[in-house]
Amino acid sequence: MDYGKFKYEAALKARESRKNQTQTIVKEIKLRPKIDPHDYGTKKGHVERFLKAGDKVKVTIMFRGREQSRPELGFRLLQKLADDVTELGFVEAQPKQDGRNMIMVIGPHRRKAEVKPQQAPAPSRVPSPRGEAPAETQAPAEAPTEAESPAAAPAPTDA
Repeated sequence: MDYGKFKYEAALKARESRKNQTQTIVKEIKLRPKIDPHDYGTKKGHVERFLKAGDKVKVTIMFRGREQSRPELGFRLLQKLADDVTELGFVEAQPKQDGRNMIMVIGPHRRKAEVKPQQAPAPSRVPSPRGEAPAETQAPAEAPTEAESPAAAPAPTDA
């Protein structure tokens, strides 16, 4: 085997392996413990949109000043968000305090490959040898029902 053919086959194999891979995208949403209900709804909508697209979501609660002494407020907020999006995703990483921030990661239930619509293969349109319309477009011949069938009708009697 020559070297050029070897390189070509190796490139084909590498291309095929890349085709089946998916990039994991992590989107981030930042919240504060004292968030207004309307703002929370907006952020929750963003999280739902990201999960429907098949991306992971990293939710960060930022604590400032006296808020740092009340991490349970941030924990409750993250638990509420996780409960609100349970039908779209699951908690991959439980809430964890990291300095001034508390972080939680939510992953989608479905993968991106399943989110993309599957294209059905187009039916092959091979003409029949007699020049008739393709088999897919012909209507199936229906058998006559008993009422329409001449054999099923009673024979006239000459009496």
